[in-house]
Amino acid sequence: MSVRRALAFYGLLALGIPAMAQERPVRLYAAGSLRAAMTELGAEFARAGGTKVEGEFGSSGLLRDRLAKGEPADVFASANMEHPQSLAQSGRAGPVVLFARNRLCALVAAGVAVAPDTLLERMLDPKVKLGTSTPKADPSGDYAWLVFEKAEKVKPGAYAALSGKALKLTGAPDSPPPPKDRTIYAMLVAERKADIFLTYCTNATLARKEEPTLGIVALPQSLAVGADYGLTVLDRAGPAAVRFALFVMSVRGQEILARHGFSAPALP
Repeated sequence: MSVRRALAFYGLLALGIPAMAQERPVRLYAAGSLRAAMTELGAEFARAGGTKVEGEFGSSGLLRDRLAKGEPADVFASANMEHPQSLAQSGRAGPVVLFARNRLCALVAAGVAVAPDTLLERMLDPKVKLGTSTPKADPSGDYAWLVFEKAEKVKPGAYAALSGKALKLTGAPDSPPPPKDRTIYAMLVAERKADIFLTYCTNATLARKEEPTLGIVALPQSLAVGADYGLTVLDRAGPAAVRFALFVMSVRGQEILARHGFSAPALP
């Protein structure tokens, strides 16, 4: 369903939902890369409408699996379109809206010399530790493997080499939980668990704020991969969930996402 049709669906649905004085909190399941943006969105929504938003953040694929098994939630914000669409197709959620876009960047440890035109060469270097998230469990890992597929077109044999050496350091069910006081990517690269880590540009920006010695390298056009983020309201969601979804897609909501480094498709 197109963004316009999905918004019209939720808009019409919202017209039929009366505001309630004491609605229960909105239960939000969202990609870990959305933690800062969605926390601010939830706080502002609560200030405007008086309904609290309780966020559960993690790998989109793992959250999708929990929702598919019936775990209760109201809104799902995924780092890809496929996971929420699978819930919609199974009847567990409503239409899926493209609400944000992101890109992959290379987060680079201090002292590792790399530029966009040398990135592939450095990733292929056997001495360089290449970190990614976990494919299938986390869309960030899936996007990294898309980079490897593009690399194969640039340099035959690159896919096998990169997919074989990539260290899946985050996103899996048994991955260490992120620290409470910093981003997992800043910690992993600063501690040289990875010399180069392929992650969302928004994550890389937050990591460098914590560790200014880290570098951020844009992927060259031949390797560039974008990420489309999908939003859906779950079946039997509370009344405030629809209004929160519409708030995310409102001009104010999209401005907040843009301030956190996401491309906001619904902005005029």
